[in-house]
Amino acid sequence: MYLAQPFYNVLLMAFFEWGVALHDVDLEAVRAGEKSWSEVMDDLHGIAGKARAQIVNDYGGWPLISAGAFGLTQLAFRGRLGQPKSSRIGDLLRTLRPTGRLSTVADVLDRIIPGVERTFWTTLMADATANVIRNVWAHGIIFCGHFPDQTYTFSQEEVERETRGGWYVHQLVGAANIEGSPLFHIISGNLGYQVEHHLYPDMPSSRYAQIAPRVREICERYELPYNSGGLVHQWSTVHRTILRLALPGGEPRPKPGPYRGELDPHGTTGPSEAARVRQRVPVGSAAAGPEHDTGGVDVSPPPRRARLALRPLTGFVTGQLCDIRRFSGRNPTSDPQGDPEKVFDLRAATPPDGFWFEDDGA
Repeated sequence: MYLAQPFYNVLLMAFFEWGVALHDVDLEAVRAGEKSWSEVMDDLHGIAGKARAQIVNDYGGWPLISAGAFGLTQLAFRGRLGQPKSSRIGDLLRTLRPTGRLSTVADVLDRIIPGVERTFWTTLMADATANVIRNVWAHGIIFCGHFPDQTYTFSQEEVERETRGGWYVHQLVGAANIEGSPLFHIISGNLGYQVEHHLYPDMPSSRYAQIAPRVREICERYELPYNSGGLVHQWSTVHRTILRLALPGGEPRPKPGPYRGELDPHGTTGPSEAARVRQRVPVGSAAAGPEHDTGGVDVSPPPRRARLALRPLTGFVTGQLCDIRRFSGRNPTSDPQGDPEKVFDLRAATPPDGFWFEDDGA
C-alpha cells in the first residue's frame, strides 16, 4: 500500500478537490466506530450535490453558452466565420446510414453546426484543463505548507494534554512557509504564510506578511526553527518525503536547527530585534531566551508556570494562563444569589470560602 503512495499522490494532484471531499468523509472514524454509516451517506449526498452542480456548470452550461454565442455570431456575420467543413454529428449519422434521410440531415448539419460543435468541445476541454491546473496549484500550496521533510508531525497521544505554550510550538514547527513576491502571496490566498496561519488561524490573511517578521524574531530569540523556502524547494522536499516514506526502510530527514535570520530576503538590514534583545538582556535573566549547547532544537516548550483554577463545590471554572491576577466566578454554596461576575483576588494567600486553588493540569 505504501509503495502506491507516489502514484496515488499524482492522482491526488490532478483531482485534489475530490480527494479533499472524500477525506472529509472520514472513513477512519467509521472503522473506529465513531461515525455511523448514515452520517457517511449524508456526507456523500452533500458531496454528490456539489459535484453535480460543478459538473453541470463546467461541462454542460459553459460549453453550451459558448457554443450558442458562436452560433449567434455566425448568423450575424452570415456564415463568414471560419469553421470545420463537416460536423461530428453528421459524420456519425453517415456512418450509421450512408444514404437516405440520415445522410440528408448530416448534410444540413455540415452547413450549420461544425463551428458550434468545435466551440462546445474546446470550451469543455478548457474547463477540464483549468480544473486540473487549479487542483495541482492548490495541492502544491497546501502540501508545501504542511509536508516538507523538515516539518514535524505529532501523534494524537503527544498532543492530548498539551499546554497552551506547547500548542504554539507544535503549530510553529508543524508548518512551513513558501517565499515569494506579493503577487505570489495574492494568488496563493496568503497561504504561503502557513506558519503564521497556524499560529493565528482567525487573523485576516492579509495581515500575515506584517506579523511574519515578529514571528521570526521570536524564533531567533528562543532558538526555534522557522521553516521557509521557495516554492520549487518546498515542493521538491514534499515529493522527496513521499518517495522516501513509500519505500521500505524510509525514515524522515533530520529536522532543521534554530532560525538564525538568514531566511529573510525581504527583511531590513542590520541586527534583528532578537539580536538587540540578547545584547541588552543578560543571559541569566528571566527575560532572556533559552540557551542550547547543541545545534539541535528542543521543540518542547519551557516548563509552564502553574495554571490556576478555582474549583467550586460543584462545577469547574478555569483561570487564564500565567499572568492572571484576578478571577471572576461565584461560590454557589455561600453566595448562591451573588453576582456571577464577582471578582476574587488570586493574589490573596487563601481562596474564597468554598473554593480552592489547584493546577488544572492543562
